[in-house]
Amino acid sequence: MNEPQRFTVRHTSIYRYSEPVDFGEHRMMFRPRSSHDLRLATMQLKITPEPARLRWLHDIFDNSVAVATFDSQAKKLTFESEVTLEHFETPQPDYALERYAATFPFAYTNEEASDLVNARNRPEPDGDVDAWAKRFVMPGKTMGTMALLRAMTQSINDDFKYVRRTEKGVNRPADTLRLRSGSCRDFAVFMMDAVRSLGLAARFVSGYIFVPDHDTTRGGGATHAWLQIYLPGAGWVDFDPTNSIIGNRHLIRVAVAWDHHQALPLWGTWNGEPGSFRGLDVEVSVTENR
Repeated sequence: MNEPQRFTVRHTSIYRYSEPVDFGEHRMMFRPRSSHDLRLATMQLKITPEPARLRWLHDIFDNSVAVATFDSQAKKLTFESEVTLEHFETPQPDYALERYAATFPFAYTNEEASDLVNARNRPEPDGDVDAWAKRFVMPGKTMGTMALLRAMTQSINDDFKYVRRTEKGVNRPADTLRLRSGSCRDFAVFMMDAVRSLGLAARFVSGYIFVPDHDTTRGGGATHAWLQIYLPGAGWVDFDPTNSIIGNRHLIRVAVAWDHHQALPLWGTWNGEPGSFRGLDVEVSVTENR
């Protein structure tokens, strides 16, 4: 394994109100997922005003979730997370797929298929998305599974315009295709639906991305999103259509889920006068520790 890159991730979210309000429960997904390619060294989480209680849990996907409850009012609610970690990058990854999965089309084994039901579910099947995905499949011929997925990833990067969007929510896959533009979240959800239309299993990933100085990588300065596809023999493989990245280069996973609604970095409630909310400011930086 190569020497790791050492990163510091700082994530600050500030909610502003015109007058003091009461805060309900808030849940945070800021802690990266430790793995063979990521080691978490330190983590600091500062919340202002200080919560009455802060607890941690693992959700159904084994994501680390911090849960804060409050007993005081304030005009501003601030979350400051700072994480240091070691990231083991796999340059030009060579994925050793099982023989039956190395060419497309292929079928998951019965055991795999039963475990991957939710990862293959399409809430809103769309004929236009189906047709777009089928463009990459040669009728009556087999092709390399990785070659197919590389072509699809590259096509989104080449043919769709990246638009950074701070508002909540994700566009429907059909709308992303029609507009030929979107945020990293839109591209991730679109490609998930496209590969699911081909029978493949995919899940949503929320996290961070390292952008080297003077690099053209897109998605820095905020949380980032991409997808993973389950490929027998290789497991869950990262695909970032926003930057045409395959593998973990520059990508720091925080949360995985079948649906983007299940991997929100931060969500919560408040009680106060209607119209009191003044806005949310989010700032994310990923720096390399040399």
